[in-house]
Amino acid sequence: MWLKLIRRLGSLIIVMFLVATMVFFLTRLAPGDPAALMLGDQATPEDIARLREVYGLDKPILVQFALWLKEISTGNLGQSIFLQRPVIQAIAERAEPTFFLALLAVLIAALVGIPAGIVSAVWRGRLVDQTVSGLAMLAANIPSFWLGLIFIQLFAVRLGWFPVAGYGEPGAAFMERILHLALPATVLGIANSALIVRFTRASMLDVLNDDYVRTARSKGLSEARVILHHAFRNALVPIITVVGLTAALLVGGAIVTETVFGLPGIGNLVVSAVLRRDYPVIQGALIVVAGIYVLINLLIDIIYTFVDPRVRY
Repeated sequence: MWLKLIRRLGSLIIVMFLVATMVFFLTRLAPGDPAALMLGDQATPEDIARLREVYGLDKPILVQFALWLKEISTGNLGQSIFLQRPVIQAIAERAEPTFFLALLAVLIAALVGIPAGIVSAVWRGRLVDQTVSGLAMLAANIPSFWLGLIFIQLFAVRLGWFPVAGYGEPGAAFMERILHLALPATVLGIANSALIVRFTRASMLDVLNDDYVRTARSKGLSEARVILHHAFRNALVPIITVVGLTAALLVGGAIVTETVFGLPGIGNLVVSAVLRRDYPVIQGALIVVAGIYVLINLLIDIIYTFVDPRVRY
């Protein structure tokens, strides 16, 4: 198993190289010059050329790519052009809101999606199944920014239960931070629970009619024990997959929600960097998000071997 995992790590390095290549060249295809944007309309061509030389933007693009690969291979993501600090420091400063937002959103999505999917599968074709399936379809089709605005208006403005936006004052207590994340995490959790509901329902339906489930029922075991201990346990692998993929997507896909709720997370940092053509920050943030995505997928593969011993690598 360990040999297979080492091979898997080798393939992940290749994936990261391909991601780095795409990130670098797609970023450079975007129109606009970071030096011109930074210096403003009053800058002379000589000033712009001098700044481009300082950041190595005057070199051929393949030379820039080779130098960037050399830097990231040592763990250095470069220096932000506009923030005037290391990219890894800028990302670390914004990582906390994004991390806790994604964590809370996944917890909410799993706590809503898995029980709803089980209930929908057990009572297949009945009113409760149709209701759960309809609500899941509705949640999947509601734009998260619209749902976020509705939640702000209802729970923050009218009822005053939660802060309207932001992440609290500097030095705020942990629970105050969580209070600021409650609404955006709920919005993301509801939107992403739809996929978990669908996967859980389909996975449970696959196993509910298997022989070992009928055998368990014939032994006189309670229906709850049959469903949760025998059926759900064997339906876990695809459910773990979709929950893991949801977590990976939330880390990099919470940009709109962070913008609506004014959270100073990585998504907000990337949006600002794109508007300023801050290439090092864009490239560094995307590499970090891609790395997290790859590691979560590897973690899912490892969890498979513990959940289902039949899975071997």
